[in-house]
Amino acid sequence: MTIGRTLFGEDLVKTAIARLRLYEGLALQRDPEGYYVAFSGGKDSIVIRQLCQEAGVKHRCYFHVTTVDPPELLRFIRTQYPDTIWTRPAETMWQLIRRKLMPPTFRKRYCCEVLKEYGGIGRVVVMGLRWQESSKRRSRRMIESCYKPSMNRLLLSPIIDWTTNQVWSYIRDRGLPYPSLYDEGFRRIGCVGCPMGGVDNQKKEFARWPRFEALYRRAFDHVAKVRAEKGLTEEGSAWATGESMFNWWLSKEGRKGKQTRNEPWLFGG
Repeated sequence: MTIGRTLFGEDLVKTAIARLRLYEGLALQRDPEGYYVAFSGGKDSIVIRQLCQEAGVKHRCYFHVTTVDPPELLRFIRTQYPDTIWTRPAETMWQLIRRKLMPPTFRKRYCCEVLKEYGGIGRVVVMGLRWQESSKRRSRRMIESCYKPSMNRLLLSPIIDWTTNQVWSYIRDRGLPYPSLYDEGFRRIGCVGCPMGGVDNQKKEFARWPRFEALYRRAFDHVAKVRAEKGLTEEGSAWATGESMFNWWLSKEGRKGKQTRNEPWLFGG
């Protein structure tokens, strides 16, 4: 089955496989293990994992536990892809929030660097990044250097020009297992409560997994208390209490990261 074609009329699957084979030598030069496949358990990473197998390139798949992963996703990876290597971050989300003295926001996503983007140092990392996902990602290249020179990583996105429909067509054509959460209406499967998904999605996730909402609220209570003790928050501001901070976080103002006159240190810490 033809999943689709590139802008130049080439078969998408064959092109993605060719890309993986083209850079395999470079990956092996950097590490005898070959490609470092960033596997999240989501639809895009399922596709790149399968493409690596079809290409016959040497690779290992790594799942970065974020500590805010849906339990259904963890069970899915454990049962369907048992050969995946699990890695754990130096800090949990809750420890990060307490250290940063602020919630993770759409504009200040300090959590990604610590929880997800630390692996594959010195390697060629295969990712499921796609142009269609966002306007910011449309500026990315199929292969590029990591924005952090100290990581010395090359990032390869073999399905960068695929659409979401083409991703699903490939999954169904190959009969690949995927998390059942997609069938329940979840369009993205990542960290529970991630502000990148939008306020409505955050509320939907907290309704599904109330334990995570309780953990966020507990962390925000701590942050509000410490900020008040340090004189970083004025009385009556959006961050005066853990409750008001949580409500701000799940609001349009929180989505925009809007600073108010009485909250000059909103993105400090």
